[in-house]
This record gives sequence, C-alpha cells and structure tokens, in this order.
Amino acid sequence: MSLVLIFDLDDTLYDERTYVESGFRAVAAEAERRFGWEAKASFRMLRKLLDENGRGAIFNTWLESHGKLSKAEVKRALAVYRAHTPEIHLNAPAKKLLPKLARNHPLYLITDGNKLVQQKKIDALGLAPLFRKTYVTHCYGVAHAKPSPRCFELIRAREKCAWSDMVYVGDNPAKDFLPLNRLGGHTIRVLTGCHAKAIARPGYEAQHVIASLEELPDVLAAL
Repeated sequence: MSLVLIFDLDDTLYDERTYVESGFRAVAAEAERRFGWEAKASFRMLRKLLDENGRGAIFNTWLESHGKLSKAEVKRALAVYRAHTPEIHLNAPAKKLLPKLARNHPLYLITDGNKLVQQKKIDALGLAPLFRKTYVTHCYGVAHAKPSPRCFELIRAREKCAWSDMVYVGDNPAKDFLPLNRLGGHTIRVLTGCHAKAIARPGYEAQHVIASLEELPDVLAAL
C-alpha cells in the first residue's frame, strides 16, 4: 500500500507570516476607509508591533495610539482580519512537490485554528484538488486540536490502513508529532517557520528532521 501522507499547513506548506501581514493590510485598508488613517502607515505600525511584541494585543495597542481603543473596535479589527481573503502562496518546494506526491499517494491535511481562517487559507492556496480531504481540527471541537489523535483516526478509518502506513509532515514539535509517534506512524519535521529552533520535549520530536520539503522524497523512499 502507498504511504498515506498527511501535512500540516501553517509554516509547513507556506510562510504563516505572509498570512499575518495580509491580514494586517486588510485591517489597515478598513481603517483608512472608516477613519482616514493612511493604510501604509497603519500596516507599518502593526508589523512593527508584531516584530517587537509578538502576537497578542497588537490591535489594542494600534487602536489606542489613535484614541480609538474599545472592545467593539478590537472585535471589529479581528473580524476583518479573520474574514479577509488572504494573499498567500505555497512555498516553492511545496508547490513543486505536492502535485507529484498526489499522483502516487493519498494526501491529507490536518491543521489547527479558527475554522473560517483556516478554510480561507486552504482556498487561497488552492489545496483542495491535491488533497483527498482537509481536516480543520476545530470543526470537531477544540479538544480535538493536535496533539489529539482524532483527525488521524478519521484518516485511518477512511483509508483502511495501518498506523505504520501513515506519515505526518509538520513543523511544530509541541503538538504535531506526538499522535503518530505514540500510534506507530511516521513523523517528519521540517525546520521552517517560527518553530524551526524549538526544542522538543521527550516523545514530541519527529522521527526524521529535514531542512526543507525538498528533502522529503528521500526520507519517504527510505520508509
């Protein structure tokens, strides 16, 4: 049986930072329309806040700087951010590799996060034709986000395969690899994105580590 290949989304198939910046542009454009604030200046400030403070109260700080901080305005900014159609693209290795893999393997996606946000990313990246099914874990309840094995179990039932026939490719050792490590599947970590330097807890690291998806075919050939 062909290996069943399951991929993470954010920072595995595309650079998640590009999604965040796309959302910032949407929020900045809405603020320019409503308040007359220059969109480019708002975008630069939002990006600066992200670089300096990480994710968190970015919109709060930005709105406060304009004297517009309120729960309603923060909620509106978040709604615009989540509902926007993102300008994002598959990273070069994923764009080249996924169509080739799809010809020889069943492909699946498992991703955590807001249902609307993740589905918009999937649509923007044009992933549906390549994957037999894409699983947004929050559709099954927050309790079934990774490292819950729930979506892996659904794929196994759908494919009628053994755990040893399943491979998960992701980037985040805090949650991506524990399910299949425990169940007898294969796990591959790609060192991309914000978790590239993260140190995994015992049992959480992938069985194989690669610098780029370009190295994935060689690892698969050895399984």
